[in-house]
Amino acid sequence: MKLLLTVFITLLFSISLTAQKKVLIFHETEDYRHESIEDGIQAIQQIGDENNFKTIVSRDSNFFTENDLNSLDLIIFLNTEGDILNMEEQTAFQNYMDSCGNFFGIHAAADTEQDWFWYGELVGAYFTGHPPIQEAVINIKMPQHLTVEHLPEPWERRDEWYNYENIGSGLNILMTVDENSYEGGENGDFHPIAWFQNYRGGGKSVYTGLGHTSESYSEPNFLEHLSKCIEFATMD
Repeated sequence: MKLLLTVFITLLFSISLTAQKKVLIFHETEDYRHESIEDGIQAIQQIGDENNFKTIVSRDSNFFTENDLNSLDLIIFLNTEGDILNMEEQTAFQNYMDSCGNFFGIHAAADTEQDWFWYGELVGAYFTGHPPIQEAVINIKMPQHLTVEHLPEPWERRDEWYNYENIGSGLNILMTVDENSYEGGENGDFHPIAWFQNYRGGGKSVYTGLGHTSESYSEPNFLEHLSKCIEFATMD
């Protein structure tokens, strides 16, 4: 009887290990580097500890060709910036997405690989500039969606508000920022700031324009937004 119990417990433990999801936090930059990146890494690692997913952290684009990306449930671009992937690494990343991979871009992920058309479509838009950090009002456009259902409506917070170009027509808009509530907006009455789309390879692409400041990564509402974005992106 004890032997059977031991075998059963071992089997359950093995299943739990197999079920643990793996998330890559990728944070390479070319020129400008956000001071908040380390805060973001620590915050996502803490979210992983609380939600039973394993985090792998890399600042080196060689990771994309030196590792089996298909073992990952999600690749996060955390405030990445610039032209950081060579052609071989781009191919590896695209193959991952084409094989039901999932992507989550945070803030400056939209200021990454500006000359790579495929990546722009994956993220959903490209960064064009921003005014100084300031308070602004966010409108929740899909209040019942997992990633934003916990947020107040409207949501007022302080961050760096990106302006965007080449905004995809098929995006599911989670939040918009009200340009009447701050100075320097250039997208007009419709200014998306977080969205998702189903990628043609079968996975998901999620993006949030929030997350410039270090303070963001100790802000409960934003941390919950990150946690729920990761949960949503890795759902089967």
